[in-house]
Amino acid sequence: MKVALGALTTRGRSFVAAGLTAVACAFLLGEQDLLRAGMLILVLPLLATFAVSRTRYRLACARRLGPSRLPVGHEARAELRLENVSRLPTGLLLVEDRVPYTLGGRARFVLDRIEPVGARELSYRLRSDVRGRFKVGPLTVRLADPFGLVELARSFSLTDTLTVTPQVVQLPAGRVLGAWSGDGESRARTVSTAGEDDVAPREYRRGDDLRRVHWRSTARYGELMVRREEQQWQSRATIFLDTRRSAHWGEGPGSSFEQAVSVAASIGVHLAEEGLSLRFVTDTGEHAEVTSAPGAAAGGELLDALAVITHSRASTLVPGLGAVRGSGGRDSEGLIVAIFGVLSPAEARSVASARRGTATGVAVVVDPSDSGTSAEGAAFLRGSGWRVLRLASIGDLPAAWAGVHQGVLAE
Repeated sequence: MKVALGALTTRGRSFVAAGLTAVACAFLLGEQDLLRAGMLILVLPLLATFAVSRTRYRLACARRLGPSRLPVGHEARAELRLENVSRLPTGLLLVEDRVPYTLGGRARFVLDRIEPVGARELSYRLRSDVRGRFKVGPLTVRLADPFGLVELARSFSLTDTLTVTPQVVQLPAGRVLGAWSGDGESRARTVSTAGEDDVAPREYRRGDDLRRVHWRSTARYGELMVRREEQQWQSRATIFLDTRRSAHWGEGPGSSFEQAVSVAASIGVHLAEEGLSLRFVTDTGEHAEVTSAPGAAAGGELLDALAVITHSRASTLVPGLGAVRGSGGRDSEGLIVAIFGVLSPAEARSVASARRGTATGVAVVVDPSDSGTSAEGAAFLRGSGWRVLRLASIGDLPAAWAGVHQGVLAE
């Protein structure tokens, strides 16, 4: 009852105040009729409170988001199913699903009555122009009396997550020349020139063909081992994103940072569709181990990481470039795609050293201001053997990318 009394609406509190005032005046003036009226006004919200607090409704809730991951500017639909699993019909229900303001605010519904073992299906739209990961729910059901004097809330614990990913643009089909790289093992050596006992196995790596598992070595070492000489060359790419606040201009969806994030998402999805395995690195090096299997969900894991990425306070690219170079083995080979904001010549020299061996480097400079600093940095990278794209926005990427897989870039 104490909790229920706290659920009195403004109208209910007004009734209680009016009833107490009438009772007090009745004693002062000696008016019996005023006392009866005051008692009636006072008892009515108390009876409503007792009735609502003793409600024994049993409700079940289910929610489905379709889709649970969508690009910026697209719409998703949330579908709710509220079921009365008790043998009593419900009264007036005020249903509210908690939704972040970015997705459109709270979704509210009024249900007059749900029959015993009955259900109601509700739906509403979700849309965001800002990327991120948002929690939808929990659902709150407010029980109210017919006079609107009491409103008691009951909440479910069920929540769902909606991921809003960056804008992705379609890029021309074609593999980048030099993106295919091996793992330092000779392809000439085959089983025909080496007996079963001469096989030099290595540990299983994500993406290896299970048909090449060497079972004798697996039993010996207690973990999956594969034949070195039978390993096909794999295609892999490293996506590097400069998130430093000092390297980007503007705020909001049109800022150079948001454009750079969209560029990283578009290129990552394109490379995943082409069958390359992905590794994602930022200037801080914190996301160096975010991976995606070749072609799996078209870079979905990368999109999830980019959905929540924010500016960093770093002042240098050194930690991230160190993660790109890795230990000088597999991770430093293949294709390196680096996305920058403003890039100075000094920073370009550091970036140039990140490409080693047979790696192919593609640098994308997103600088809407077209500053001279970025022009000098881009020229240095181009002279160091990198393929350089200079963009003002994500809309320029498809045309600029068309020449990358052919090794021909327009200035």
